[in-house]
Amino acid sequence: MASRSYTSFLDLAAGGLLDYPQTPRTLPRVLTVSGVVSDPDSGESNDGGSDALSSVCHERKIIVANFLPLNAYKDLETSKWCFSLDEDSLYLHVKDGFTPKTEVVYVGSLKVDVDVNEQEEVAQRLLDEFNCVATFLPPDLQKKFYHGFCKQYLWPLFHYMLPMSPDHGTRFDRTLWQAYVSANKIFTDRVVEVLTPEDDYVWVHDYHLMLLPTFLRRRYHRVKLGFFLHSPFPSSEIYRTLPVRDEILKAFMNSDLIGFHTFDYARHFLSCCSRMLGLNYESKRGYLGIDYFGRMVYIKILPVGIHLHRLEAALDHPSAILKAKEIQKQFNGKKIILGVDDMDIFKGISLKLLAMEQLLCQHPHLRGKLVLIQIVNPARSTGKDVEEAKSETYGTTRRINEMYGFPGYEPVILIDRPLPLYEKTAYYAVAECCIVNAVRDGLNLIPYKYIICRQGSPRMDEAMGLSSGSPRASMLVVSEFVGCSPSLSGAIRVNPWNIDAVADALNAAIGMSDMEKQLRHEKHYRYVSSHDVAYWARSFAQDLERACRDHYTKRCWGIGFGLTFRVLALSPSFRKLSVEYIVSVYTHSNRRAIFLDYDGTIVPESSIVKTPSPELISILNGLCDDPKNTVFIVSGRGRSSLGEWFAQCEKLGIAAEHGYFVRWSKMLDWETSPVGADNEWKKIAEPVMQLYTETTDGSYIESKESALVWQHQDADPDFGSCQAKEMLDHLENVLANEPVVVTRGHHIVEVKPQGVSKGLVAEKVLSTMRRDGKAPDFVLCIGDDRSDEDMFESILGTASSPSLTVVPEIFACTVGQKPSKAKYYLNDTTHVMKLLQGLADASHCVKPENRTETPVSFESIAM
Repeated sequence: MASRSYTSFLDLAAGGLLDYPQTPRTLPRVLTVSGVVSDPDSGESNDGGSDALSSVCHERKIIVANFLPLNAYKDLETSKWCFSLDEDSLYLHVKDGFTPKTEVVYVGSLKVDVDVNEQEEVAQRLLDEFNCVATFLPPDLQKKFYHGFCKQYLWPLFHYMLPMSPDHGTRFDRTLWQAYVSANKIFTDRVVEVLTPEDDYVWVHDYHLMLLPTFLRRRYHRVKLGFFLHSPFPSSEIYRTLPVRDEILKAFMNSDLIGFHTFDYARHFLSCCSRMLGLNYESKRGYLGIDYFGRMVYIKILPVGIHLHRLEAALDHPSAILKAKEIQKQFNGKKIILGVDDMDIFKGISLKLLAMEQLLCQHPHLRGKLVLIQIVNPARSTGKDVEEAKSETYGTTRRINEMYGFPGYEPVILIDRPLPLYEKTAYYAVAECCIVNAVRDGLNLIPYKYIICRQGSPRMDEAMGLSSGSPRASMLVVSEFVGCSPSLSGAIRVNPWNIDAVADALNAAIGMSDMEKQLRHEKHYRYVSSHDVAYWARSFAQDLERACRDHYTKRCWGIGFGLTFRVLALSPSFRKLSVEYIVSVYTHSNRRAIFLDYDGTIVPESSIVKTPSPELISILNGLCDDPKNTVFIVSGRGRSSLGEWFAQCEKLGIAAEHGYFVRWSKMLDWETSPVGADNEWKKIAEPVMQLYTETTDGSYIESKESALVWQHQDADPDFGSCQAKEMLDHLENVLANEPVVVTRGHHIVEVKPQGVSKGLVAEKVLSTMRRDGKAPDFVLCIGDDRSDEDMFESILGTASSPSLTVVPEIFACTVGQKPSKAKYYLNDTTHVMKLLQGLADASHCVKPENRTETPVSFESIAM
C-alpha cells in the first residue's frame, strides 16, 4: 500500500529509484469496532485513524528487521513453499521478554527470492501462520541494497575499514545509496499497513534500516519507535567520512529510544551528534538523553543476551551427548582451545592461528598436548575480502600442522561446514578454553554460549564423567574490540593485533589453577544466566514505554524536507507569535515597554558582520519616535561598541554587559550598577582563563569592563566542553570568596559581578515606569539564549504582579523553536525584523505626542 504523504519527500530523497514496484498487496480490512470496517486507504496522515490491522490484544510490539525469523524453501516435488521458525534468530526470542498478552508482529524479508506471481499467496500465508509481514524487494534492488550498500559499504565502515582504494573496499556509490533509501521506504510501507500508532510500539533493528525512523516519523509524528544497533558505531573520525552522515544521524534522532551494546558505541554516537549536528546530551536520573527540537531522544546501553533455555535443551540433546563422548575420546589427554567464528575479515581467525603458532613455538612441551579447534561458520557476505580471508586461514592452518604436527597429532583442527547447534554445544562443553579474537565485532555471543555449556547439565555431566554438583570451570580469552568484552570482567582481554600477547594469554588460560577458573566461571555464569535475551528485550521495552510517556502532552509539527525531516514538539501553551495579532494589541495600548536582545535576536548569530544594518537602525528609530514606547537593547556586549553602533538612535535605551551599564538615551550618561565596583577579582580569574586558553586551541578571552568571558566555539567540541567544565570548577574554587558568579553558557564560561543580569534590568525598568505613573499595558521581550530566560521570567513575574491595577499584555518571545520560559517563539532573526517593522509601521499611523524621558537611577533603586 502506497502512503500518499511520502510522495514529494521521497522524490527529493531518492530521485527515480522510488519507481520500484510497491509491495503487491495490502492487508485485508478487518473489524476494528463492532460493525465498522476499516479502510486501509482512508487514514489520516498524522496520528489519526490507522490504516492498520486491529489487534485484540491490549499490547502489540512490531519487530522490524531485515530478515524475518523464518526458514523458507520450495519443495521441488510439490512446488509448494515450506516455512518454519528460525530458532537461531535473535528476533524470534525477543517475545520472551514481553507479557503473555503482548502480540508480536514481525516485519521483514525472506532469505529466498519469491516469484512475483507467488508473493500475494506467500504473504497471506506468513501473516496467517506466523504473524509475519513479508517485505518483497525486487531482485536488482535487493542486490544493491543488501549486498551492495549494506554489506560492501556500511558494514566495513562501521567496522573501521575505510575504502582507501578500489582494491580495498567499495567506495560510496550514489546509486547504491538510493537503493538503500528505496528499500527503507518499502519496509516502512509494510510497517504502516499493520501499525496502530496510538497503541503499538515499533522496534527497528540494525544498520540495514537506519532510515526507517525518518520515514515512519513523517507518517506518524507520535509513533512509539525504538531502534537498536547491533553493529559497532564507529568513532567520529571514521563516521564523518560517510557522505550521507547527517541524513543517517538525523534518522537515528527520529527514534524515541536508541540502543547500543556498549558505552563505547554510544559515546561515539553522542560525539557524532555533538560534532556534526551540534546536539549535546544530558543525564537525568541515570538516563542519557538528547533534546532534539523539543523531543527527548533517550540512549539505552545494554548488550543482548542469549536464549538460555534453547541452549540448555540443545546441550541435553542425545546427539550432543554422543558427540561430546566422541570428542573426549578423539582428543583424550589433550587440552582443547575452541574458536567459533564466521568466515569474515573482521573475526581475526588468521591472527588467532598465528597466536597458536607462536604459543607452540615458545612452549615446545605443549606440542602434542594442545589442540585448537576452529569452527568456521559460513560467510554472511561474498567478495574478494572473504575469499582472501578463507585462503589465508587454510594456508596458515596447513603451515602450522606441517611444522608442529606429527602422526596422530594436528595442532589445528579446522571445521569448515555448517554445524547443528547440538554439535556446537558438545564442543563448547568439552573445551577448556574459548577464544574470541575479532578485530572488531558488534557483540559476539560465542563467549556467553560457551559459559552456559560449561555449566553443563545432569545428562551431559554423566556422559563426561563429572559428578553432579561439582564446581564448574571455564576460561575465556576475549578481544578488547568485541562488544561483549566489558560484560566479561573475568575474561583475559587481549589486543588481537598483538600476537605475542594473545599467545601469552592462551598459555595463562590453560595453565591457570582450577580454583581461579572456577571463580571466573561462577562470576560469568551469574551474569550470563540473568541477562538473557528476555531480560534484554524486557528492559528495552520498559525504557521505550518510559521514553514515549509524554507523546500526547506536547503539540507536534513536522518540519524539514527529504531526509532532514524531524518533528518539533512543544508545550501546548508555546506558540508562534502572530504579527497581525501583536500589532492589533500594540495599536490599542497606551504605554509600552520593549526589550530586545542583540546577538541572535536582531542580528544573526552566524553573521560575521555584527554591526546593525541600516534597516535595523530605521526600525528602532521608528519605534523610539513613538512617545508611548520605551525601547531597550539588552545585551552582553560592551557599552563602547553598543554606544557606537547605535549612535544614530538617540532615544534608544541600552543595557550593556547584561545590565552592568545602563543608558536611557544618547543624551543621558551611562549609569553603572552599584554592585561589583571592585574588579580586583579579575587579577585572580584572568590568569586561570589564560592558562586554559593556552592549552585549548581555538579558544580566546573576551575582556569586558565588568566581566571576563572565555569563548571556545572554535575549539574542538569535545575538548572545549571538557575544558569549560574543568575551568568552571577551577574558577569557582579560586573565586569562592569574591562577589562574583561563574556561569557556563553556550560555548562560554563567564565571570561577572553578583546581582547583574538581564532579568534585573527588565525588573528595574518596569518598576521605574510604574513608580512614575506610566505602568505599561504592553510588554514585549525578545531573546534567543539562556541569559534572556532571566528577562522572560522577570517580566512575567514583575509585570503580572497582583498589585497592578492594569494587567499588561505580555509577549515573552524566544528566537527559535525550543523549550523556553517564553510563551511565544519566532523562527529566526528575519521573522523578528518583520515583527518589529510591523510595530514601527503601526506607530507611524498614530499622531506623535510630547515625550518626557524618565532616567533610572540604579543608586536609588538598588536592591
